[in-house]
Parts: sequence; structure tokens; C-alpha cells
Amino acid sequence: MNNRERLLVVDDEENIRFFLQRLLASEGYDVEVAASGEEAVTVSSENPFDLFILDLFLPGQDGLATLRSLRRWSPDAPCIIITAHGTIPSAVDAIKSGAEEYVTKPFRAEEILHAVSRALERIRLSREVARLRREVEGRYGVGGFIGKSVRIAELLRQVERVASSVAPVLLRGESGTGKELLARAVHYTSPRREAPFVVIDCTAIPENLQESELFGHAKGAFTGAVAFKRGLFEEADEGTVFLDEVGDLTPATQGKLLRVLQQGTFRRVGDNRQIKVDVRVVSATNKDLEEEIRHGHFREDLFYRLSVVPLEVPPLRERREDIPLLAEHFLERAAKPGAAKRRLTIEALNALLAWDWPGNIRELENTIERACILSQGEALTFEDLPLEIARGAGHATFECGTDVTKLSLNQTLARVNREVERQAITRALASRRGNRTEAARHLGISRRTLLYKMKRLRIK
Repeated sequence: MNNRERLLVVDDEENIRFFLQRLLASEGYDVEVAASGEEAVTVSSENPFDLFILDLFLPGQDGLATLRSLRRWSPDAPCIIITAHGTIPSAVDAIKSGAEEYVTKPFRAEEILHAVSRALERIRLSREVARLRREVEGRYGVGGFIGKSVRIAELLRQVERVASSVAPVLLRGESGTGKELLARAVHYTSPRREAPFVVIDCTAIPENLQESELFGHAKGAFTGAVAFKRGLFEEADEGTVFLDEVGDLTPATQGKLLRVLQQGTFRRVGDNRQIKVDVRVVSATNKDLEEEIRHGHFREDLFYRLSVVPLEVPPLRERREDIPLLAEHFLERAAKPGAAKRRLTIEALNALLAWDWPGNIRELENTIERACILSQGEALTFEDLPLEIARGAGHATFECGTDVTKLSLNQTLARVNREVERQAITRALASRRGNRTEAARHLGISRRTLLYKMKRLRIK
């Protein structure tokens, strides 16, 4: 029992007020009483309540009018209406005004206690759902994406700009770069954040079941279809569908998906009825879809529909300055409950910074988790890392030819930052055909800052 839950009893009969105050206080509730609607509003304005018990017929301002006034101070507090003149119309009016329960006098103590318990349990669940929703939005929104590199900062700015629209987004990048996390950021930053976010792994669905999984089927549509089935697009109505590895869809499924994007409608397998949905589509691929189009494996018209907003997710080797932040995050996640978080030695971190990470963030996470399991000490050392990473660090050099294992942590980070910054500026200039103003806008910096960095990094 949460003894901090505050209840307000409003009834013009003194014996009812006394009885309910004694009864509810004995259950651990903090109970106050009022003899009129006006007195209840005054008391509530001083301190909000978790639940109201209101007599329907009060002198002056009646119970329903009082409830509407009380909502100003405690908008989500449930209300139990009590009355000696119970009728169906009065019960309907009470429910329409927001009452949770309707109890007629005379009532038993158990009846009131059960009504209070049910109403408070519903509000507890509602508040817990709201708390979890805020937690999910914080975890999966833009603020939950780990990284401070130039590439990631620009990518997150783009996500924030496109989130409020309904335009399809195509995320392109290697496996393990965090495309699903970015898709969640698009959804949880958008006005659709309270609607479903449905993940569809196109590689995990057998080709002959893709249409059924995505769009549903009617009973008897094919062998084994013993019952009607809603598709994942219906489950995501008013929300977002994330099509992971969209390049693996069959031609037939691609055709249906194109229709959804163009008209917002589809037919279940074996059903002639049109189903209308309001779904935002975010897709991802590590394939070269243009090459797939040339070979006839992917529809060109679908490609243009999916890629209204194309976003490139960089591999980890192109954002090395984010490796220390990511490593710290994975060390925290790998820590056992009640145990201190492990740390990385300088030699171990230097090795992580030097490795090219072909498996990207997923490989880094697995490396940290494995090292935490196998290591016996408080710190993860160079010897705790997989052999291929240790060997790679022994041969790793930057543009000046310095062996990174001989550098301090600050020296390594400085070299990494300088090299990544050089690469980011060079790519931006190349993609904008040397236009420095456009390159600066793409990088999210001023033209003057770009010129300064080009001079410092000796970029012509």
C-alpha cells in the first residue's frame, strides 16, 4: 500500500464523511473530507489528490459540476460517484463526466474499498505506462544515440528535421552500424511516437510467407491458413513500419509495398477487400540498391518511393572518435548488478581505436562483452582483447606512420580526431564539387570555420 496516496471525500452527510474517513485511513490512505463542492475545490487547489469520492447530489454545486472543477487541479485523478438516488441516466452522466466508479447508497465497506483499489490500480498503471513511454522516448530518441563525431551530429540533425514529416526514409549503411536504432529515433522523435513501431526483418521471413506476414491473409487463402490473420502493416496503423534489409523482398511483395506507399491501401492474401492504413515507412539496407535495380532484382519505382529521404549511416571506422563513448556505454551494460563497472587500460583503448571494425558497433559491443566475461581483473587490458584486434593494433599507423600502441590516450584521440575530421571535410567537398559554402552547410559549421579547418589540416 502506498500511504502517500491522498483521497478527498466530498459528501454533505457528516456520518458518511466520518465513516469513509475512518475506513480509508485504516487502510493506510491519507484522507481529507469536504461538506460541499465549493469546499472541495478550495481544499484541492491547495494540494492535488490521487482520488475523489463524490456525492452526486450536493448542496449548491452538484457532484458532476464539482468534478469538472476538481479536474483543474488533479486532471488524472479517478473519481468514484456515490449517491442514494441511483438511476441509469445519472450513472451515464457520471461516466461521461469522467467518473471511474458509480456506487449507490447504502453501500458496504468492502464495496467502497474494492472500488478505491480498482480505481487507484488503474491510475498507477496509467502513470507507469506514461513513465515507460518517456523512458523509451529518451532511450530511442535522438538523445539516446551515442556519438559526438561530425558525421553523427549531422546525421542526428537530419533525423530531427525529417521526423515531423510522413516522408519515407531509407537508411543505408553496413551491417551493425545502428540503422534500427536510427529508425527508432525517427519514430520516437515524430508525432507518431505513441503509436506502434513495428520491426520487420525481411531476411528472416521465408519468401513464400512475406506477403502473408506483411499484409495478412484470409482463412483458407492457402494450405495451412486455418484462420484469418492481420498483417504487420495493419498492426502498425498510425505508427511506423521499419523494413530492415528491404532489398530482400520478393518482386510480388515489392509490388504490394509500392501500392501501400502510393495509395495507403492493400489486400490481404486471398481477400478482395481493400484495407486502408496510415503508416510511415522507414527502410534500411546494406545492399547497393542501384546495382540490384540494374540486375532486375529491385523495382526502380519502389526505390524512388522508399528513398524520399535517404540517410547514410557511417561505419565505425569513419567515426573513431566515438569509440571511447561507445566502449564506456558497453562497459556499463556489461557490468553485473551491484558490481563496479570495468575500465579500459590505455593500451586496450588504443587497440580499439586502431581496429577497423568490419562488424561496426555490433562487433565492438560483442568484443567488450567477451572481454568482460573472460577478464579476471578490474580493468580490461590489451591481453583481454581478441587476437586479431591485438595483432591489428600492433601494425596500426596513422598518416604520420606512428605506431599507435606507443602513444598516450590523449595523443591517440588527437590523431584519430584529426584524421576523421580530415576525411569528413574531404568527402563533403567532393560531394559538393568543391563548393565550400555547401560543404560547410552539410557539415553543420560556418564557411569561416571550414576555411580555418582546411588550412589547419592542409586540405587544398
